[in-house]
Amino acid sequence: MEYNALRAIKSGLMILAVSFLANTVRSQDIHFSQFYMSPLTLNPAMTGVMNCNNRFIANYRNQWASVLKSNAYNTYAVSYDHKVPVGQYDNFGIGGSFYGDVAGQLNFGTMKAAVSGSFSKKMFGNRRNSHYMVAGTSLGYAFRTIDFTQARWGLQHDNNGGFDPTLPTGEEGKLYQDNLSFVDLNVGLLWFSVLNKDNNVYLGVAYDHLNQPNIAFEEGTTIPLYGKYTIHAGGEINFNRQYSILPGIVLLSQGPSFEVNGGTSLRFLFGPRDAQQSVQFGLWARLANHYEKSILMDAIILSTRFDYNQFGLGFSYDINTSPLHQASGSNGSFEFSLIYKLCGAENRGVYCPEF
Repeated sequence: MEYNALRAIKSGLMILAVSFLANTVRSQDIHFSQFYMSPLTLNPAMTGVMNCNNRFIANYRNQWASVLKSNAYNTYAVSYDHKVPVGQYDNFGIGGSFYGDVAGQLNFGTMKAAVSGSFSKKMFGNRRNSHYMVAGTSLGYAFRTIDFTQARWGLQHDNNGGFDPTLPTGEEGKLYQDNLSFVDLNVGLLWFSVLNKDNNVYLGVAYDHLNQPNIAFEEGTTIPLYGKYTIHAGGEINFNRQYSILPGIVLLSQGPSFEVNGGTSLRFLFGPRDAQQSVQFGLWARLANHYEKSILMDAIILSTRFDYNQFGLGFSYDINTSPLHQASGSNGSFEFSLIYKLCGAENRGVYCPEF
């Protein structure tokens, strides 16, 4: 009985995935549990907001491997951004990013390359206590693919998890293309206040898919990509020269989908603070809406991060707490993040939150 229930859940997931990708439902964006270690995919206004001159970032996420096995969701992203000083305190930020995502049995894939830019304006303050407003934008080109030959349609399944590929699909007469591409425009704002070198706060908002491109695979059909609203905030609160907490929260809203990821990390510093040698341990929770419920606890996230000079390495693991935990065994996803910064000479006394 338990095995049949598991098969039914897995088949249900496949049916939902096919319906979600191939028909009239508009697909949603990627997301990272370590959103604070993927700034350019979070908000274009974060381009160049750093205490160094150059930053390289790589992210990798694997999700639902316990349920979908070789068809698990895999997401990866790489980015580079550069800070260009303007005058005594202001900065331009320029950068580029690329991400790829492959999901499910249909190998539904998305690849997107984007360039981004920002301008950071000091509003008031002094060399060590300052407040900035940042405006940013990004322009990207995305390419999506799907393998309809692997599709299992709802009418080909029974209620016991059985599947008969010879049954009609209900899609006869419709023409589907297996790839599409589109231009994507995103904008964002960021406010950050540096209270001193050890304490800061920030608040950002972004709107993605300003042009709402058509993402329909069915020929002759128009399905605009939902615009996505992002609100994120965080900072660092230092207790003494060795301990600090880094709370953070992000709210994502895209069409019918809604998600909140919030929590905090505790940082332990080794050696002088300027050396940036530390370890972090974090606890986070992700809430999301549900097609039968207004909102539910989707996952508890455990995270850790190690910083050594210009290197930062992060790892997180999602413990699934949604109704899907019966099939997943509470296994959600894991992520790796890597940050490498090249600082060079910087004598302008401008400090930013650390990401």
